[in-house]
Amino acid sequence: MDLKELLSFQPTREVVAEKRPAADAPSVAEGGGDRKRRRVSPPRASSKPSRFDDPVARLVPPEARVGAGDWRPSDSASGAASSWSGEASNRNGGIDEEERQRILRMVEEANPEDTTLDSVSVRKMLLSFERKVLKNSEMRIKYPDDPRRFLESEAELHDELQQLHALSTVPHLYPILSDGNTISTLLGLLAHDNTDIALAVIDLLQELTDISVVRGETEEDDDDEEDEEEGAKTLIEALLQANCLAHFAQNLERLDEKQRDDQDGVHNTLGIVENLCEFRMEMVCSQAVQQGLMHWLVKRVKMRSFDSNKLYAGEILAILLQNSNENRRVLGDLNGVDILLQSLAVYKRRDPASNEETELMENLFDCLCVALMHPANRQKFLDGEGPQLMILILKEKRQSFSKALKVLDHALSNPEGADNCVKFVEVFGLRSLFPLFMKTPKKKVRKNSSRNEHEEHVCAIIASLLRNLQGASLQRLLNKFKENDYEKIDRLLELHDEYYQKVLTTDRDIEMERKRHGSSLTADHEDEFYLRRLDSGLFTLQNVDFILADVIVHGESGIRPRAMKILSQHGDSIRTVKRTIKEYSENIGDADSSNSLARETERHRIAELLTQL
Repeated sequence: MDLKELLSFQPTREVVAEKRPAADAPSVAEGGGDRKRRRVSPPRASSKPSRFDDPVARLVPPEARVGAGDWRPSDSASGAASSWSGEASNRNGGIDEEERQRILRMVEEANPEDTTLDSVSVRKMLLSFERKVLKNSEMRIKYPDDPRRFLESEAELHDELQQLHALSTVPHLYPILSDGNTISTLLGLLAHDNTDIALAVIDLLQELTDISVVRGETEEDDDDEEDEEEGAKTLIEALLQANCLAHFAQNLERLDEKQRDDQDGVHNTLGIVENLCEFRMEMVCSQAVQQGLMHWLVKRVKMRSFDSNKLYAGEILAILLQNSNENRRVLGDLNGVDILLQSLAVYKRRDPASNEETELMENLFDCLCVALMHPANRQKFLDGEGPQLMILILKEKRQSFSKALKVLDHALSNPEGADNCVKFVEVFGLRSLFPLFMKTPKKKVRKNSSRNEHEEHVCAIIASLLRNLQGASLQRLLNKFKENDYEKIDRLLELHDEYYQKVLTTDRDIEMERKRHGSSLTADHEDEFYLRRLDSGLFTLQNVDFILADVIVHGESGIRPRAMKILSQHGDSIRTVKRTIKEYSENIGDADSSNSLARETERHRIAELLTQL
């Protein structure tokens, strides 16, 4: 049976009558089939069949597709040929196994997707694409008021964009796209009057830059994977050089997320940005501000209702803020700190409704913490009543509890946090803070925060208050340490002993490794050792000992003998506290030498403490 005979094939009347479906049974045309297809949005008035329709479905006549043994198209040609089953295949007029295999071979030979792409075929595809773009542009200019005249060219352009998805299988040939005008043409189509065309371009770029393709996550040779990754880098650099983020921002502004296709387009656009960040973080961060993407992200997270795109926008915003101080500055200029506070205010008395909303909440808290690293944003945090909001969250002990504590740690630290420290005391923040210091809350209150993280943030906040407060506010803080027969001093020394033992154990392990390395020990090893000591609790120990020294020197006179007595009971002495504080002073500002005045001021303060201690 050749192809012509197959196309003219009709089953016997008895078979069709016997296998007629019930009146309420869905047919393949009505969505009863289980074939999965890529989502496309063809022009509404077009009746032209897609060239990506299953070829076997067009070979088999409609009469043979119904009934209990109906033929259902599937994703693969083999599945398509083998799924035409049932009693009809065993009766007169049915297709036997041999003929079914012949159909399979014919489909495989005729299937254009099975053709291996090379540089020549890719260039032909791109040339055909450019011609379709030009033809559609000409028809739209020639007949601007008669959509029927340019409808066919638009459908052809849409189909051509779908064909370009095949390029995702050959990342090593991506440089061909950047050799000509293809990148500029694709980005230009994002402004096409038909948003279906723009969404098709977004869908294509999302697949071409997909991280699983870019990283070469296949079972190919290492050389092939390296070629694919280099090809993908070339494509990503070409997109960034063509100001793709500006095109994305303009297209995002016009999309209506109430429409399902536009909502998917927004999600795919953010996916492209995330893929670009994987390879060219610095370029993306710098261009995000210049080309309007930051502005759109801030507006998007401001929307009150929760959806997956708000979650994705919060994630991308956190990435851009984490890696650029300029982006933090711009966030403040866009009133972003106040927008973040408003978005987080809804969680002071209720928990997120789902795991996805929990992730959004955490992303927004992370955005706020990173934004506070820019000094000017501390004042915006204060003006937006940030300290009051965080204290309310601490009182309610909702799921946002641990994140609020982390935000206060960032807001009150360093000299830039002095005003926030004063406000914290004025709004009775000490009443919420010291119960958390005296007793670490249970895990159900801390949620995703560990006990060590909780104690680190609480001790860091108290240390910042001691550094930044003056006058009556400082005296209110110092008075807390003599309450209830110096119970807070007892707690300080309990934390000192606990974290000193943790760090001491780590120091012993490090010393053994130093002996093993011998003369081969390098500066990288020393950096690694110091990070390990920090992970074991060194930073918390330094803050605890700084607090202890400060309240002994500046606090009530009965604090010193109480502290000396407990240290002696534990077989320790004040020399251990001095040694820890001295090490802290020597390492102040090593990671950031930009604020030399603040560093020297802190070292001078610690030197005075050590002298008076």
